[in-house]
Amino acid sequence: MTPEEQTRIQAVVADLAREGRTAVLEQFLDRGLSADQQDSSGNSLLMLAAYHGHAETVETLLRRGADPDVCNARDQSPIAGALVKGESEIVDLLRAAGASLDIGAPTAREVAKMFGRRL
Repeated sequence: MTPEEQTRIQAVVADLAREGRTAVLEQFLDRGLSADQQDSSGNSLLMLAAYHGHAETVETLLRRGADPDVCNARDQSPIAGALVKGESEIVDLLRAAGASLDIGAPTAREVAKMFGRRL
């Protein structure tokens, strides 16, 4: 696969996670795509799904082995992103998967305090 093809696939799967298109994303995972795939900004598929409020996609990625603690290039964690957006169901899914509340900048604990969210 050429670098251009790899870049295109990264963009496509990032869009699938961002849009919550779980069934199509699973087809890529079934063919060997890493559940921890990241886009050009270091956002994992899990980060994109969590931030955009797609609980089903988050749950699927976690079940497929996505690491809940992969931070993006700006040192933001998926759980902190979900907290910013007020996605309590996703926060619960990430916590159940063992997401750390103390990684990233700001940490999930700091984000919860800033936005008055429960952990």
